[in-house]
Amino acid sequence: MVIGLTGPNAAGKGEAAEILRALDFSVHSLSDVVREAASALGRGHDRDTLIHVGRELRRLHGPGILAERILPRLGDRSVVDSIRHPEEVRVLRERGDFCLVGVDAPLETRWQRARRRGRSGDGGDIDDFRRKERRENEDRLESQQLRRTLDLADIVLVNDGSLGRLQRRLETLVEKLEIDSTAGRGRRAGARPSDDACED
Repeated sequence: MVIGLTGPNAAGKGEAAEILRALDFSVHSLSDVVREAASALGRGHDRDTLIHVGRELRRLHGPGILAERILPRLGDRSVVDSIRHPEEVRVLRERGDFCLVGVDAPLETRWQRARRRGRSGDGGDIDDFRRKERRENEDRLESQQLRRTLDLADIVLVNDGSLGRLQRRLETLVEKLEIDSTAGRGRRAGARPSDDACED
């Protein structure tokens, strides 16, 4: 199976990826494709630069280019992190075993997490954080479209609690996907497993 992760900044996608890595998934990130392109161009890896390079890649090669470049790297049990555009979802759904998981949290919670991690480019205050987020949701083909991508998720996990709760919900989801896979019931676009199946 291939699990995709999408959601807004500081929602907990990285933590979700690490939980899935511990469950024997290989982890791949579309951001790595952008970083590789930035390095090839001699550019830095700060958030604003990567957003710009990602836009350029989509403008030059089409909005699904990051997913197209990651597909050959995926095995039978893989995670794809940092999915930010609906066309990336379309490309990854070409695999019948793909499930898109949204990770979300309230803006205030995400801002507090961003402050704690202190990552360059997250914004100087909550208003700056909000402005950067609006820019990531511009309705242009080459831009990131995080909210539209989140709307395509097969299931959305609201990560407003403890890391242990997120871990339990992901473990439950993986178990359900494994059962579906064994029974020959792959994911299909728009088929959301009940969020209750992932509760504590």
